[in-house]
Amino acid sequence: MKMKFGILAGLAVAVVVTAPGAFYTVGEVEQAIITQFGKPVGEPVTTAGLKLKLPFIQEVNRIDRRVLEWDGNPSDMPTKDKLYISVDLFARWKITDPLQYFLRLRDERSAQSRLDDILGSETRNAVAKHELIEIIRTTKGRVPLRDTLLTDEERAQDIGALVPIQKGRAMVEQEIFAAAAEKVRVFGIELLDIRFKRINYNESVRPKIYDRMISERRQIAERFLSEGNGEAARIRGNRVRDLNKIQSEAYREVEEIRGLADASAADIYARAYNITPEAAEFYAFTRTMQAYKDMISGGTTLVLTTDSDLFGYLRAMEGETSGAGADPARAGAEALVER
Repeated sequence: MKMKFGILAGLAVAVVVTAPGAFYTVGEVEQAIITQFGKPVGEPVTTAGLKLKLPFIQEVNRIDRRVLEWDGNPSDMPTKDKLYISVDLFARWKITDPLQYFLRLRDERSAQSRLDDILGSETRNAVAKHELIEIIRTTKGRVPLRDTLLTDEERAQDIGALVPIQKGRAMVEQEIFAAAAEKVRVFGIELLDIRFKRINYNESVRPKIYDRMISERRQIAERFLSEGNGEAARIRGNRVRDLNKIQSEAYREVEEIRGLADASAADIYARAYNITPEAAEFYAFTRTMQAYKDMISGGTTLVLTTDSDLFGYLRAMEGETSGAGADPARAGAEALVER
């Protein structure tokens, strides 16, 4: 009786000791490889739940079955047009053959290292076969937006036109993906997608590139400024020409109006002073007196012949003196002579 009890007790102790090592669980996001003395045995465990294994001699190696991330470090590489750029790439991958993955790589750290080598190499090859514009641009035949204020002449100069491309960044990414996916498949890995995260000029050439871009934009700005200055000069010239034209036409019109006015006044004078012989004589006298006033000023000396028409009224006053009954016209002439 005591012997049976001891055997049962020993069996119970053995079950208690070995049970934790005989049972294991596999999660929904895991798959497992069972190894015995370091070598895989059986098929990979890909279903979730409670599983059984030999205790102590078998070990569970868990492998992630989710979509994993690879994020490479930025790397400097030359393009086909000899421009050094810094390329930052990322990818998504998952383990589709856990046994091959375990035999060749063992863990995720080794897988990340191998992806660094393969994706970095394929990226370098693809970048070296394409010009920078092919890696930067995304779509072919894209038409840029243009300012509606541009003239037909400015549009004809292809200002803001885009350089045509043959493939574009998406096609370059597909080339890298196709080449790398074939190489990582032997490790039990399926490459799901890759994308360029960042493309930038190399740090050493970046200042030179920026200086060249600034210089090009400055040339364009100077061209626009010169065209603007030329247009401003043309507008100012047209303004001066139009102003001179307006002034000359106005002056001509003023002179025409003034001439017509003078002619009308002369006609009025002529008709007014030709009514009677006395009016005509008075008109001749007043015009002569006005001529005296315009010709003679203080200290003026006149040298006239005795038969001069201008001397006629002065000669007529010789021997006469001014008085109360004197002719007013003669009195005015004498006053003008004295002046």
